Formats: sequence, C-alpha cells, structure tokens
Amino acid sequence: MARLIAGLATSHVPAIGAAVDLGKTQNDYWKPLFDGYEPARKWLSEVNPDVVILVYNDHASAFSLEIIPTFAIGVADEFPPADEGWGPRPVPVVKGHAELAWHLSESLILDEFDITIVNEMPVDHGLTVPLSITCGEPDEWPFQVIPLAVNVIQYPPPTGKRCFDLGRSIREAIATYEEDLKVVIFGTGGMSHQLHGERAGVTNREWDAKFLDGLTRDPMGLTKIPFLEYVREAGAEGIEMVMWLIMRGALDDQVNEIYRHYHVPASNTSTGLIILENEGT
Repeated sequence: MARLIAGLATSHVPAIGAAVDLGKTQNDYWKPLFDGYEPARKWLSEVNPDVVILVYNDHASAFSLEIIPTFAIGVADEFPPADEGWGPRPVPVVKGHAELAWHLSESLILDEFDITIVNEMPVDHGLTVPLSITCGEPDEWPFQVIPLAVNVIQYPPPTGKRCFDLGRSIREAIATYEEDLKVVIFGTGGMSHQLHGERAGVTNREWDAKFLDGLTRDPMGLTKIPFLEYVREAGAEGIEMVMWLIMRGALDDQVNEIYRHYHVPASNTSTGLIILENEGT
C-alpha cells in the first residue's frame, strides 16, 4: 500500500528561483537563506520518496481570472515549466504520477470535495521553486510530482479548516492506493508578506513563529484563524499559508518536527521551512 510518511512546508518566493538560476545562492544576500536549506535537502535525499504531492498556488500561468478553481489537481504524465513573462525557468520538466493522481481525484470527489481535474497544465514558480529549494539543480527531479493548485489569489479563498479537511481526505485516499509507494506532501507559499499598497514589505516574525509552532503542537487551533487575521497579521499574501494546512491535515495527529528554518528578508518577504514526520515513520 502507499504510505504518506512526512510533510514539508516552504515559501515559494520567485526571487529564490532566480537566485538559483543566476548562480547567486552564495552571495552575501542569499547565502544565509540557502545555507539553511541544506539540511532539508539532505533529509529529502535520505527519505527518497517515490511521489511528492505538491500543494501550491498558480500565479496566472495555468489559470486566469476567467477560470478560478478553488482546488485543481494535475493528472498528466508531465508538466512543463511555465513562461511567467521572462521565459520558462531552466529547470527539468516535472514528471507526474497519473495513476495516483486519478485515484486521488476519484477519492476526493467521492468524499465531496469539488476538485477540478486538469489534463494539461504548465507549472510556475509556486511549484518549481520548492523543488529547487529541496532538490538543488538536478538534470531531472528525483521523484514524480502531483500538482495540487489552490486559489489564494482571488477572494474568497478556501478556509484553513477546509484546507485541513482536504488534507485529511488526501491521507485516506493514499491509504487505499494499492501500489507500494513512499509519499511526501509539500505545502507551499507564505510566510508573512505583502507585495502591494501602503503595507508592501510587511513581515511579522512573531506571528510566523506562532504559526510554525502551531503546525507541530496545535494544528486544530490554526484551522480557526479567519481570513482577515491572515491579512492583518501576515499581510495580504500571508493567506498562502492555508496551503500549509493541507499538508498538516494529511499527516497523523501526532508528528515529530524534524527541522525548521526561518529567514527575513528574501525579496521583501519572510521565508520559512518546516519538516514534519509521522511518529510511526
């Protein structure tokens, strides 16, 4: 049977991808951030998952204001890097796991989640930057990836509780998949940041730290955070952190925190990374 063994959450700041692509990861500005990613890369290499379910938000690459799915799952065999206005990132094509993706689609829809099924989809920095953070610059990504896109761009986004419950349903779906696979789930986006308006550049270290603590100690408390609190405390784009709750919901009630990394600033944002393993792993 397939086994969901761990979850990882990380920011997906586009400038992080640019630093990788332009060879700037060890300059004075970026080195403290990227040095903190090394333990996560080592951990993921040792865990060696077969499949990663990667929860992220699209940035008008695959979707637009014409079509805004709340939750969308990619079921293709591969997903090309998107052209976000300056050409696609020079990263490998993302290889999917269509069989498991279709199994997830069926299970989630029958569990009364309205999932949009996507047969063709370019993937932007929301998905490829987390892969660069955790895998470096390989010739091909070391595992298959199932993209799960969440709308946190256009109001109204899904609530934290809805995201957590989706994670619970994902956990149940994986447990019924017969192929022997090791699965890790990523939640991406955040942490506190705002990209526009009078509060552009806002960061909130204290709030971010409490959120990271809550993922380990009180995830149900995090599900009660209302949308406006994310905006007030973490900036307009802080709502991306509801995607971390999908990751947390997919894990067991009791988890072990393996690693945590936090850094400010990275392109006017707070960046965070946390790794959680199921206690039985």
